[in-house]
Amino acid sequence: MPRQLYSISEVARAFGVSVPTLRYYEERGLIRPAARRGRVRHYDRAALERLAYAQQWHDDGMMSLADTAAVMSSAHAPERHALIAAEYGAMQERIERLTRAAALLRHMMDCPSDHPLSCPVTGAEIRARVDAALTAADLPPS
Repeated sequence: MPRQLYSISEVARAFGVSVPTLRYYEERGLIRPAARRGRVRHYDRAALERLAYAQQWHDDGMMSLADTAAVMSSAHAPERHALIAAEYGAMQERIERLTRAAALLRHMMDCPSDHPLSCPVTGAEIRARVDAALTAADLPPS
């Protein structure tokens, strides 16, 4: 029984990506066509599963394509786990920064002060930031 093949345009449509994206994924080694008919690439189920695996890391895991390729090419679970752990740590740091940014924006939306320095919260943070910068720079007073 011949295996089912899907054209590059069919795969792009089914997976919600563009044809150039699939070609780029090929260049990066994430997927490989099973066959070519004329100039048209065709993919089998194994290639589609590999594409779905790449999307899981890149889209759902929010990993760069380079990190996605590294995870996908890792031969052993400990190697893959180390890559994932590094990405997870970086993601946690981004989440913390985004949480602080969201809190700042939430405060600024509700702050009734006309000027940031007159706000007790924002003014204190601005003054502390200036003090920290001057302390770190160790500038002599003029």
